[in-house]
Amino acid sequence: MPTIRPFRGLLYDEAVVGSISLVTAPPYDTISPIDQQRYYRASPLNVVRLILGLDEPGDDESNNKYTRAASYLRTWRADGALKPPPRPSVFPYELLFRHAGAEHTVRGLIAEIELEPWGGSIVPHERTMPGPVEDRLRLLREVRANLSPVYGVFGGPSPEVADLLARETAQSPDLELMDENGTRHRLWVAGRGLDGMPGWLRDEELLIADGHHRYTVALAYREEMRARFGPGPWDAMMMLIVDGTTQDPPVLPIHRVVSGEEQLPELGGRRVRDLSEVLASLHDDDLTYGLVTLEDAEPVHRLAALTGVPPTVCALHEQVLDRVPGLSIRFVPDAAVAEQAVLSGAASAAFLLPPTRVDRVRAVVQRDDRLPQKSTYFWPKPRTGMVIRPLD
Repeated sequence: MPTIRPFRGLLYDEAVVGSISLVTAPPYDTISPIDQQRYYRASPLNVVRLILGLDEPGDDESNNKYTRAASYLRTWRADGALKPPPRPSVFPYELLFRHAGAEHTVRGLIAEIELEPWGGSIVPHERTMPGPVEDRLRLLREVRANLSPVYGVFGGPSPEVADLLARETAQSPDLELMDENGTRHRLWVAGRGLDGMPGWLRDEELLIADGHHRYTVALAYREEMRARFGPGPWDAMMMLIVDGTTQDPPVLPIHRVVSGEEQLPELGGRRVRDLSEVLASLHDDDLTYGLVTLEDAEPVHRLAALTGVPPTVCALHEQVLDRVPGLSIRFVPDAAVAEQAVLSGAASAAFLLPPTRVDRVRAVVQRDDRLPQKSTYFWPKPRTGMVIRPLD
């Protein structure tokens, strides 16, 4: 069973750093180079310096973006910019946002989760890539802290989690901000009423929604530290857990932009007017996907359908993309950016996918399979820097 516990987190002190909006950032893997510079300018205390530091001339093994991140974290703690609550706590978290023309709320709980090897009650749904794993492992070795929560969804319902969230979110939040996309992030510090918490999810399976690389890194770091020091705080990590029954987090697509010397097979499909018509016509129920190409230097938009069962991204890889050796694939959440890559000549085609649902992702896992890498975009994501879990 997933074992959850309170922990002594680090919180930005707004009396020292100013507004929390100036010092937080999205998860590292969603930050563009332009955004990275913007967060650097926002505040000398912005968490981007920890999660996505800049390379500098003269960097070497002893002085680089990873060692600088560790130095920043030590300094901010010593200066009081980051402070722990008075007792081990959990952190109710609320996301308020607009999606598909309606207002939505997703609530969860940031807690310490005991690590388990893959295949137990904590399960992945996507494959990972070695590059990001090595990057995050180098960072973790230096900062010795969980800087951003992994996002996990359990089947639910959990009366204990629901009661705690209802009780705490009835009060004013301890931290609150509005992000660049209009999502409101609210966080509470809850240090009481946590009796029996390690067993709250005793009959649950926890699906990793976002953060597969961070969880993989946490497992690798645990083995390194156990070999040297035995059990310790590295046996757990920070996670946002969300009840999949009472909450309905949107599962947005990540589109595929392809290039390479290999020719794609004849895909057919029905030609439509433009990108807006493609996006309005995508449906996971019938495995519909969109295709953008150039023909005689003119943009062409098509709709096509695959066979099988949702989610569409699995069928697209099985029936099209994985059958073309040497194909270079780039993963793009924004359909307009994917289209522009084709129009500019930077890519030969863009495959546009529909949103899916949590239960369909879980169904893939339950048949002992995984989705292709970068298949889902659980949105919105928790803000990095709202709480940090140190490993000391």
